[in-house]
Amino acid sequence: MDNKFRCYWCRKTEIEQNYHDTEWGVPLYDDRKLFEFLILDAFQAGLSWLTILKKRENFRIAFDNFDAEIIANYDEKKIEELMNNAGIIRNKLKINAAKTNAVKFLEVQKEFGSFSKYIWQFTDNKTIVNNWKEFSEIPAKSIHSDAMSKDLLKRGFKFVGSTICYAFMQAAGMINDHQIDCFRYHEV
Repeated sequence: MDNKFRCYWCRKTEIEQNYHDTEWGVPLYDDRKLFEFLILDAFQAGLSWLTILKKRENFRIAFDNFDAEIIANYDEKKIEELMNNAGIIRNKLKINAAKTNAVKFLEVQKEFGSFSKYIWQFTDNKTIVNNWKEFSEIPAKSIHSDAMSKDLLKRGFKFVGSTICYAFMQAAGMINDHQIDCFRYHEV
């Protein structure tokens, strides 16, 4: 363990620290990676992010490397296979939402040319840099996540409430919520 100061939330486990140090808050423009975070954040609803991180590789395998075109065509047999997969979160509503969201994701790609072009409009195509001193200051949602959630829901996406959208925006680097004394704050 090094002596670098990190955000409060990632100090308990190595898996959280690695995620924090290498991915969290880094601006993402790759559609497949954005789709992965959309799926994982939906599965995280009501659970800890640590639970998702521990199962992330299982999700990657179970959900065909987060390929939206494949997921959009899942049939009942595949849904049942996922329901029996102990390596992921076995919640039928969330599994069905992954399929629905894949279909809607592809529709957005077609309309905007990429999901990235669509999703980054909610922050005016730039990272919103916050200035939090304490972990407790970080909100669960914002006007930006409210707008994103409203539009995604209107388009038929599932499990995209404002809190889930805010977590997605943090993960995808649309919002920099690293604490100001965290070594990653200025790096991302």
